[in-house]
Amino acid sequence: MAYKSHSRAVSDLKAHLVLTTKYRRKVINAAMLTRLGEIFEQLCQKWGCEVVEFNGEQDHVHLLFGYYPQMQLSKFVNNLKTVSSLYIRKEFADVVAKEYLQSVFWHSAYFIASCGGVTVEQLKQYVQQQDSMKC
Repeated sequence: MAYKSHSRAVSDLKAHLVLTTKYRRKVINAAMLTRLGEIFEQLCQKWGCEVVEFNGEQDHVHLLFGYYPQMQLSKFVNNLKTVSSLYIRKEFADVVAKEYLQSVFWHSAYFIASCGGVTVEQLKQYVQQQDSMKC
């Protein structure tokens, strides 16, 4: 387990993000998926976090990333969606224009979940096994 040291915290925080295309249209091709991976990598570096894994299908992508405790995830996700949408609509205009009449790419909603190296049950068991304070 690799812990990250930040100003006043040591952490190992990871999140799983799923973004879907608007109307779940199957618009993402192999070249677009590769470019999205590059864009996400650049944005993660800019925000001080790291891509752990990235992949996707024609209508959605998965991003597993490590982040720091002070990071505002909703702002990060909004920036990720906005910037990637701008680049994709510009660089793959012909492909995107076939599916969308307006300037959209991502669905407005998203899925995000924190994740770690152990299950909640393992954590509960660990906490329960700690010595209780004797007063």
